[in-house]
Amino acid sequence: MDLAAITVLAYGLYYRRHHRRDLLFAYVALNVGIFAVVSLLLVQRVDLAVGFGLFGVLSIIRLRSSEITQQEIAYYFVAIVLGLVNGIASQLPLTALLLDGVLLAVVHVADHPRLLGRTRQQVVTLDVVHADHELLRADLESRLRGRVLHCVVTQVDYVRDVTVVDVRFQIAEVAR
Repeated sequence: MDLAAITVLAYGLYYRRHHRRDLLFAYVALNVGIFAVVSLLLVQRVDLAVGFGLFGVLSIIRLRSSEITQQEIAYYFVAIVLGLVNGIASQLPLTALLLDGVLLAVVHVADHPRLLGRTRQQVVTLDVVHADHELLRADLESRLRGRVLHCVVTQVDYVRDVTVVDVRFQIAEVAR
């Protein structure tokens, strides 16, 4: 069941939507590794707190080692939870199957492109410094071809005439 669940999560949901191959492998490897260790911990009767602490340390190290988005962190978390659920609930296969289904359904809906597919976030470096916030907003809307919902200037360099802006915007049409 765990292999089926992680296959749906990694290949069926994540990769089809985000196309990042390195994280695809990471999700599968992380999930299978957690499942194996949890299964071993249950057979050896080691305190589960030791296992959870180990996973916490390993995932923090991994998450800090490369730049990933909040969406990708959520997929990591679900991959961990699927491994834990299937390892711990191995004696209750229907419970594990139900929890797998709920987790995968929630990820499918919450990360579905139709839900918030027109909203984007981007860090933009402009070759101009705008003194007026409305001029900045108009420039961003022109360049991004969308309606700016929120923008925060994170850096201004008057010497090089550069502005770095974190922008949340809504595109006119969803690219398919």
